[in-house]
Amino acid sequence: MHLIQRMLAEKSVLSPERQIVLAVERRLFLKRRWRSHAEDGTEFGFDLETRLIDGCVICHKDGCDYLVRQLPETVYQIPFESATHAALVAWKTGNLHLPAQLLDDAILVLHDEAMTQLLERESWRFSEPEVVFTPMKTIAHST
Repeated sequence: MHLIQRMLAEKSVLSPERQIVLAVERRLFLKRRWRSHAEDGTEFGFDLETRLIDGCVICHKDGCDYLVRQLPETVYQIPFESATHAALVAWKTGNLHLPAQLLDDAILVLHDEAMTQLLERESWRFSEPEVVFTPMKTIAHST
């Protein structure tokens, strides 16, 4: 097993044939300690100083780079119909305290029962794409 404490680079400069992927769900990017296997079976243990990012290089071995890739997940995508609609959607979604990612013309929100109920109650148009979800970082309330 290879122990990883930090990423080596934000992205690989090697050709795709010389990149080996370790595909993980988004929630592991939030953890400090975890274990997983790359697609070639190589085992990795993580005891991280800082968070990893999608596509980063964690190990270079035998002329290949090992990359961590975030798996896509199903989210709700609510398109904005106007600036007023965008503000309303963002405000009501924010009150649920769910992870969200803002786009220029829509918001992506974690697939969750509370969000399902909000969408049904408000009758907002939405889709359910499978994407690499990168929600905004949150800061706890302070006084």
